Amino acid sequence: MSRAIVLVLDSFGIGSAPDAKKFGDDGADTFGHIAEYRQQQNAPLNIPNLTRLGLLEAHKEATGVYAKGINKTEVSGAYACAAELSSGKDTPSGHWELMGVPVHFEWGYFRDKENSFPEALLAQIVESCELKGYLGNCHASGTEIIKQMGEQHIRSGSPIFYTSADSVFQIAAHEEYFGLERLYQVCAKVRALLEPYNIGRVIARPFIGESANNFERTANRKDYSVLPPKPTVLDKLQEKRGEVIAVGKISDIFAGQGVTQSVKASGLDGLLNATLSAMEKASDNTLIFTNLVDFDTLYGHRRNIQGYAEELEAFDQWLPVIESAMKPDDVLVLTADHGCDPTWEGTDHTREYVPLLLSGQKVIAGSRGKRNSFADLGQTLCRLFDLPPMEEGEAIQLS
Repeated sequence: MSRAIVLVLDSFGIGSAPDAKKFGDDGADTFGHIAEYRQQQNAPLNIPNLTRLGLLEAHKEATGVYAKGINKTEVSGAYACAAELSSGKDTPSGHWELMGVPVHFEWGYFRDKENSFPEALLAQIVESCELKGYLGNCHASGTEIIKQMGEQHIRSGSPIFYTSADSVFQIAAHEEYFGLERLYQVCAKVRALLEPYNIGRVIARPFIGESANNFERTANRKDYSVLPPKPTVLDKLQEKRGEVIAVGKISDIFAGQGVTQSVKASGLDGLLNATLSAMEKASDNTLIFTNLVDFDTLYGHRRNIQGYAEELEAFDQWLPVIESAMKPDDVLVLTADHGCDPTWEGTDHTREYVPLLLSGQKVIAGSRGKRNSFADLGQTLCRLFDLPPMEEGEAIQLS
């Protein structure tokens, strides 16, 4: 029986999706623009292993042109670009669709930039959570609003509420002065109160530090998501007594549904070491599913082009280590859940194609073309694990 290792490079888009204009993202290209930036710096991206697995070719499938400054090489993996069917460009929608369940309904959003949340909801939160009050109530970058309001939060004891263009309610609070467990309790209560608003996630954003000069978000972030609308590949594999090992924030994204083991880790090295540890211990009929969140939170949203480029190069160096830990029947999948072009206007996700790069001894190299849905991966995993097929998606031929 096979194992699958799915690594999600959170936010690593490879060119504008067919419907990008509808989202205001026509022309967005996370990978292409990072490569162009590095070429302009006379320091082309050094990603030989991603190139070997087909990233350049997948980008060309999506955009019609090769990313600039990167030397082409012989491709040893199967590669494709995939468009998103889901109605939004958010994290849960992207991950659920990768596991075979596109989101066809519309999420709720808090669209007002200031005074973002309804007064009635805020009153419910203050009362049910026994809060003194709240700060924020606006669209904001998490790092910026903590810097602006963190000291006031410490003095007042009031948590910081903010949102973005995503379907999300974020709550920032100091781990020591407010308390990490108390923050989690507040987020759980807010999750329940948001049910009528159809909001995808509540995110706990804990931080430490004594002043605006040294506030720092910690690795104890926690996402409170709603359940996927239908059973995913994770559910089907669990029902067949297979294992689903969720590394990083994967379990949070699926609200624990279909997960048999959740492994918490942070940072690129921490997450990939946890993935390697899971690979060493996992038996056949196991899906190891890892989200590499820093691409999105540290570099995409913060519009840090150089940081994103360096993270890609660091990840590329990990690939031979991951590949050397694979068993003969294992399949490695590299993909993403949406884009977050660090050269783009604003700080939100971008609607883009994502790469589907597949490798392993059983995988025949070459193009698998443009895919109409991320759900093609879910259907491929169903075939790999001999599971009943999903309702949507077309399986990718591996061999």
